[in-house]
Amino acid sequence: MRKIYHIVCRAEEIICGLGFIALVGLVFLSAILRMFRFSMAWNIDMAMLLLAWTAFLGADIAYRSGQLVGIDIVTRNLPKKLKAPVEILVLLFILAALGGIVYFGIRLAKSEWIRKYQSMPIPYSFVTVSIVFASASMVCSTIIKIVRRVTALFRPAGEPGRAA
Repeated sequence: MRKIYHIVCRAEEIICGLGFIALVGLVFLSAILRMFRFSMAWNIDMAMLLLAWTAFLGADIAYRSGQLVGIDIVTRNLPKKLKAPVEILVLLFILAALGGIVYFGIRLAKSEWIRKYQSMPIPYSFVTVSIVFASASMVCSTIIKIVRRVTALFRPAGEPGRAA
């Protein structure tokens, strides 16, 4: 299971990187072609699609690796015995919020399946699915973080933890 998770995480990183390169390329190409009075309407819609996917996958990658800006003002000054339970509680709130995003995102994606891009024959719900996919991946990452903190909480003081 752990190997599958690492493969999915690596695939996310590759897709996000390639999507960002394609996004920059499309916007640059659009600007160059506009100088020559040539317009390609589909590349703006494709750039918006790529922007949504790269932004949300990038947020998931940053969340998983702990690179998101965090507010630890509450837990920073807490005693060690109280710090871990509060962190677990915060992660449970995050998990609930992400679960809501997944649930309502799926409902929104279903309702937007009919709506199409003006210049491309694909449903607009492909943008909404990026939120659902990234949030579902963040749910997995949050569960892993909760499990790690709970096991660390109940591990005897002298016993070393397993490397992440």
